[in-house]
Amino acid sequence: MDKLVWALAVPVRLMEKVPPLRWIIRAVSTSIGQKLVMAVTGLLLCGFLIAHLGGNLLLYVSAEKYNAYAHTLHSNEALLFVAEMGLIALFFTHLGLAISTSSMNKNARGSAYDEKETKQKGQILPGGGASSYMFATGAVVLGFTLLHLADFTFKISHSAEFYEKFEGNEFEKAKALLQNPLTTIVYIIGCIALGVHLVHGFGSALMTLGFSHPKYKAFVHWASVGFGWVIALGFISFVLWAHN
Repeated sequence: MDKLVWALAVPVRLMEKVPPLRWIIRAVSTSIGQKLVMAVTGLLLCGFLIAHLGGNLLLYVSAEKYNAYAHTLHSNEALLFVAEMGLIALFFTHLGLAISTSSMNKNARGSAYDEKETKQKGQILPGGGASSYMFATGAVVLGFTLLHLADFTFKISHSAEFYEKFEGNEFEKAKALLQNPLTTIVYIIGCIALGVHLVHGFGSALMTLGFSHPKYKAFVHWASVGFGWVIALGFISFVLWAHN
């Protein structure tokens, strides 16, 4: 873990040498600063998930509507590239901070707890609920995301002939990709992991940004549960749709 944190910190050390960036880097180098940035990047990624789910719901409307949506997204390649690079930066910043804060917490307590406890009651998962699974579910989501990029963005998971066959018909391409047995399994597992991750992560981000007062506790809990599973089940529904 320490070696991984050191490797991830190399770009940060280089940015710290740039005077205009130095104070920003130092501000987010503390545990509190890192948690704040992780909360903000996490919520921005949640916003992307909402937009992405909303766009994909057009699969249920018609092939024409979905193809028009896909064409609009790709009509300005330069803007799309900037948006994708920004999204990748958000994703890896969030991932890097998650690893960093996990390492800082481990070093602060000296050793792993003999027994994990949680204030979260009624969780489906054993051993402390979703918070005990954030790193594991995050790793699964990363794998799921890489497969998704290989399928739809970089178009390398299948042969060139496969993608050429669906040129201009994103609706049929999405259906064919989601019908692949391996993709089906990975997507369903990935979406379940995403749901578990969001249930804890969304609420944790809200509390980090100030919604920690007892009067917000019930709202934050149910908003997190609702958000996490609406997103997860929404994406799972597309896999099931492809097999109908």
